[in-house]
Amino acid sequence: MSGDVLGASGTLRRTFLYAFAAAAVMVAAVNAINIITISHEQPQLGLAGPLVWEGSSWVSLILFFWIPWVFYRLAPPLVRPRWKLLVHIPGAVLFSLAHVTGFVALRKLIYWLTHDTYNFGIFVPHFLYELRKDALGYALFIAGFALVEHLLRQQQLIEMPGQMLTFDIRDGAKLTRVSLGDILAVTSAGNYVEFVLRDGRRLMMRSPLSGLESELAPRGFLRTHRSWLINASKMTALKPEGSGDYTVELEGLSAPLSRRYPEALTKLRGG
Repeated sequence: MSGDVLGASGTLRRTFLYAFAAAAVMVAAVNAINIITISHEQPQLGLAGPLVWEGSSWVSLILFFWIPWVFYRLAPPLVRPRWKLLVHIPGAVLFSLAHVTGFVALRKLIYWLTHDTYNFGIFVPHFLYELRKDALGYALFIAGFALVEHLLRQQQLIEMPGQMLTFDIRDGAKLTRVSLGDILAVTSAGNYVEFVLRDGRRLMMRSPLSGLESELAPRGFLRTHRSWLINASKMTALKPEGSGDYTVELEGLSAPLSRRYPEALTKLRGG
């Protein structure tokens, strides 16, 4: 197991590839249905026009499929604090802009090669129309990434229970494999995270805390603060600090528990 913001770990790589394949097939099916519908309702257009329009849309979407993936890695659906999900608004707009620009360029090229001219029309109103469709597609892609990643991690738990007891902490080319039971907590440190181990070591790895949360949550780790992820099995005491906040004692390490994470408090209390 490892956490990588770009999705280079095995599970994340397979998540992207499986989601990519599924999206390619499903979007192609939708495009094929559109071609059949257009040809039936407007037979005077022939088959070439709808093929170019829908085909260029499919190619452009597949070329820019990486955009929703990058934003998914930045803010997965369970990210904390929740306001980070707002990053998906510019993400959807960027994806739609790239998709529209891509298929317009492809259509212009194909029409030019056939000594014809393609006219997209006035850009803004047409783009806003496409944006509504692309925003829905973007949301479905994000949900698809989350579903595929969840299913793959559940499969790992079934097939490799022993391997799930360790975690690979990567710092450049250096790899340190530690037992999950030796990790007390993981804290955010800018673009890095710091693993606090039972033996006193503190190891750094380049990754967002939200990315590690998706990997470690199934193994008993809880997000208790925007900058803290703790190993719940190592809790030795839970102390109220007033205003709904708590301090979690983890074998000598003190970690904050913010009132903004009531689910973590419920689980730590055994609820």
